[in-house]
Order: sequence, then C-alpha cells, then structure tokens
Amino acid sequence: MDYRQFRFADVRFSADASIFRTPAGATEYTLVLHPLDYRPVAEQLQNLEVAYERALAELGIDRTSAFIRRFFTSDLVNQREVLDASSLVQAQGDDLCAVSLVRQAPLPDSKVAMIAYHVVGKGREVAGDSTHLILRGQGRTHVFLTQLCAPEVESSYDQTATMFADVGCQLAEQGLTLEDDVVRTWLYVQNVDANYMGMVRARREHFARHGLTADTHYIASTGIEGTYDDPRVKVLMDVYAIGGLQRGQIHYIDALTHLNPTHEYGVTFERATAIDYGDRRQVFVSGTASIDNHGQIVHPGDVARQFERTFENIDALLRNAGASLADVTYLLVYVRDPADCALVRERLDQQFGNVPRVLVAGAVCRPGWLIEAECRAIVAADHAEFAPF
Repeated sequence: MDYRQFRFADVRFSADASIFRTPAGATEYTLVLHPLDYRPVAEQLQNLEVAYERALAELGIDRTSAFIRRFFTSDLVNQREVLDASSLVQAQGDDLCAVSLVRQAPLPDSKVAMIAYHVVGKGREVAGDSTHLILRGQGRTHVFLTQLCAPEVESSYDQTATMFADVGCQLAEQGLTLEDDVVRTWLYVQNVDANYMGMVRARREHFARHGLTADTHYIASTGIEGTYDDPRVKVLMDVYAIGGLQRGQIHYIDALTHLNPTHEYGVTFERATAIDYGDRRQVFVSGTASIDNHGQIVHPGDVARQFERTFENIDALLRNAGASLADVTYLLVYVRDPADCALVRERLDQQFGNVPRVLVAGAVCRPGWLIEAECRAIVAADHAEFAPF
C-alpha cells in the first residue's frame, strides 16, 4: 500500500490518500479529507472542495473516477442546505458518483469530513443518480444505494423492514439479490441505545426469509449511532452490492480465537468479507469493538485498553483473510464519548500514522463499548480463474 499525505495550509485542510495498484488491474484510491481547525460550515465546505481538487491533481486523477463520497457532518439538519449547494454532494454528469450523508460529528471540533473512493483504469458505464448509482464494467455491476430511509413508518423495526424490502426491489431491477450480491451495509441508528434492537430484530427476520442464516452467511456491516436531517428517521442505511461475481470469489471471514459468531448474541452480520479478483483481494471489515470470543465486553470503562483490543480483533480478522494492518486503505473510528477524542487520536497517530482515517462521535450498539472501528484492506493476489478488478 502506498500512502500519501497532503497539508493545504491556506485552506486549513489535510488530505490523506492510500493507493493500491497492480500491473494487471485498476488502481484504487481512498482519500480522507479533514479540516485542520474550526471554521463555519460554509467556509469549511468550500475549503474541502479546494483541498479535494488539489489532492486529486497531486495524484494525477480527477472527479470522474469517483465511486462514492461519504460525508460526516456535525449538524446535518442545519448544514443540509449548504451541503446540497456543493458540487461534491450534487454529483451529476461526468462527475456522477454515490453520495452518503450522515450526522456523526468529525472530531475534534469539525463541521464536515469526507472519505472519497476512486478507481482508475477500469472502463465503466455509469447510470442512476447519487443515491442509486450503478457502475458496470469487467462483466460486473456495482450498485451503491445510499441515504435509504423510511420516515413514513414509525418504529426502528418498521423502518428497517421497509428499507430492506425496498433494497430488494431496487436490486431486482439490476438482476441482483440481497442474499447473493450485497457485500456491505452501514446502518445508522438514531438514539442507538433505544432503537438498535428494533433494527436488529427486523434485519434478522428479513435475512431469515431470504436464506441468510447462521448456516449460510450474513453480510459485513456497521450498526452505529448516526442521524439524518429528517428527525423522523430512526434508521438510515447505505448498501454496496456487486453483481457478476463467480462462485468462490466471496469468502466470509471469522477469527474465533478473538470474536464469537455474531448470531450467538442475537445479531446477524459477518465480521468481515473478502472478495477475490484476478489480481487482488479486497477485505471489508465490519464495525469491530472490544469483544472476546464469548461475546463479552473486554476492558469495560477503559477506552485505552478497548482501543488495543479493538485493533487486536481487527488484526486477527485481517490475518485470517490473508491481509494485515499494513494493507488497510482507511480507518473509520467511532468513539462514544467525545471527551476520549484526544487519547484515541494520539493512539491512532502512534500506531497508524500514515493510514487515512476519520474519527467521529458515534455511540456503539452496547453502552459499555467506548470505541468501534471499521476498515477496508487490499492485498495483491494471483487468482487466474477470475478477471482483474
């Protein structure tokens, strides 16, 4: 993995990038852009656009190669109008990509941060819009469904059930299914302490109806505190699906020495999912916390030790997928208590100084978990039976 770091002092923004390339396939870029200090949201967003364009120029790419831009905001209700005026959010034409928006305050003291994922050297046909994006190429169909919600129904259970039914309909339009083609979901839950179990129950029941069980497989996922600009939305969801994968390309990863199967404590997601291509393996690690192989919280009340156990668990998952922490393209780290930000930032700087990362405020699904992290890794591989990425 090649890491690049840029600091644009005049617009007070940092841009960190990871780059993965092989001779045979496409080059993947993951960029994280984060403000260096406090500014009003309109100024910060304008500076973000400038920093993004400069970082792309430094890397020799442009917006037309973007797959998705994910925005983390401190107050989406009051910031939505400013965000919607930005060309980064209103992606269209040659710049069309998926756009994700969630209120999870970037730490420390930031209004907006962004993760952008770009792919270069992969011929593609683009259709849809920024919340229902379809990219076709290499005999595969990549589908991003973002900002999914169902405010017309009341409970977190009903909203989740409605959204998953809608996902099935949208995927069917592309000849895809939830059970065969979805590789990653993100579920953002308003007041997670109160609404999480309704989401979990609806997801579990929907999965069971579609053959997703402990005996088959689930889907890599993050379920975390996060809100939308509509206060009626109790659950917000993003989905990534890939159609056209062959049998044997998808692998479901566990690390039973460190983490137990999720169904043992009533939830239904994969700890990690790996996808093999001709020239690489991509690994999607779900939201991971300080948990042991009996499903118990490790080091309650101690965020520093929970940090260590969380990344020990992630390392175990990556190693079982044939990768390591040295192959990570980005880190997204959630802390329940913003007062822990300084300590967590220091640990991230010490252990992952070059890795693009975003630290946000987001309560984990159990109150005793003080920190959670997700990531994506890529490692070179030789799978002659599959086409390159």
